[in-house]
Amino acid sequence: MADAPHPNPSPEGEGLYLRNLAAALASAAKSAKAAPGPRWSFWGSVQQDSIMANVTVIGSQWGDEGKGKIVDWLASRADAVVRFQGGHNAGHTLVVGEQVYKLSLLPSGIVTGTLSIIGNGVVLDPWALRDEITKLRGQGVAINPENFAIADNCALILPFHRDLDALRETAAGAGKIGTTGRGIGPAYEDKVGRRAIRVCDLAHLDKLEPQLDRLTAHHDALRAGFGEPPIDRERLIADLTEIADYVLEYAQPVWKRLKKVRKAGARILFEGAQGVLLDVDHGTYPFVTSSNTVSGTAAAGSGLGPSAVGFVLGIAKAYTTRVGSGPFPTELEDEIGQRLGERGHEFGTVTGRKRRCGWFDAVLVRQSCAVSGVTGIALTKLDVLDGFDTIRICTGYRLRGKILDYFPAHSADQAEVEPIYEEMDGWQETTAGARSYADLPAQAIKYIQRVQELIETPIALVSTSPEREDTILIRDPFSD
Repeated sequence: MADAPHPNPSPEGEGLYLRNLAAALASAAKSAKAAPGPRWSFWGSVQQDSIMANVTVIGSQWGDEGKGKIVDWLASRADAVVRFQGGHNAGHTLVVGEQVYKLSLLPSGIVTGTLSIIGNGVVLDPWALRDEITKLRGQGVAINPENFAIADNCALILPFHRDLDALRETAAGAGKIGTTGRGIGPAYEDKVGRRAIRVCDLAHLDKLEPQLDRLTAHHDALRAGFGEPPIDRERLIADLTEIADYVLEYAQPVWKRLKKVRKAGARILFEGAQGVLLDVDHGTYPFVTSSNTVSGTAAAGSGLGPSAVGFVLGIAKAYTTRVGSGPFPTELEDEIGQRLGERGHEFGTVTGRKRRCGWFDAVLVRQSCAVSGVTGIALTKLDVLDGFDTIRICTGYRLRGKILDYFPAHSADQAEVEPIYEEMDGWQETTAGARSYADLPAQAIKYIQRVQELIETPIALVSTSPEREDTILIRDPFSD
């Protein structure tokens, strides 16, 4: 057999060779894509045509963007819904017909009977889980091991985590973060500190002593600093024994189940909690949550890997809200802010706390889209802006004489930035219940288009009320 000709070793020849090779590979890939049936990669492994598009939903602001309605709408078309981070500090309100469901921990798909999974990236309060399941069953929702699963390597939130959360917030004074006090932060600390008790440990409580030694060595010292007694180990074991069977009924290696679901060509919806601006790395640190809320966490928090994330749908309100402490450049502490809060019913699903309100901040949402790889935005609560004569959008910041097109990392700089606004005429007609662009006032369409330009990310859909069907679909996330 004759030797294959070698490419010309000169720079010009090598460039020509690489261009020809790239063209040949591109042509082969195009042909392979057009051919029916399974495709073979360069290394001989099959690529399944049956694998469908997945969607990852995240908040693009500080949470409370209306993810519940969007996730519920998408869940009705998904085959599985996965929570991948956070705990029961994330609230979703779902309106389905005449029924209103309030969820803090369970994935939104459970309401429609869609396979719902709590991934390993979540921290799980087993007693909160039992309470939420009991409440939903009382509303007629079926929950069983066929449609609900919990990762067996999920870390638990325990009673002393809640204690520590509350003690720290009380002692913090002016430095208070504004947590929900539900123990999420301390539970994540124990997970990273390699002393957490996990779901799988509930099946082996007789072998828990070494882990309890590590756990109490850490927490007893902290509790002593607050004048609290040591952890009651006997009571803790008794509490875990009482709840163990309830949780273990749903426990399994969910990465295996999700692998089968994906291999079967099913659609998976990854449901994020909170928002990108509360991400422990990319958010308004230290006024953030205790987990990564960006889309990439869907991979690590479910066990499926980065290729499964799919279309990243960021949720953003047509204005801005925030619960708790921390910087908020466009906050309105006047009658306009009060009007936004009243019209938008801005009270937290989990805590009932009143949300702070302000104009849409395009700088923050653009930054969120960039760091989280957002494919398209779902713009919610457009109807709250109905009736305003003038609407403002933040397009940049002033900081000590400089103009910034991004939100700085340091908390002191974040607190000092002054918003630069662009004004637009508002609209007097209603957008509530609109289901197509033809139903919207011309000025509302101009507002949507301007937001899209400023955040440098396409608007995929617009929500005009809490009802599932009151949605203007521009680009279907599941079709990409």
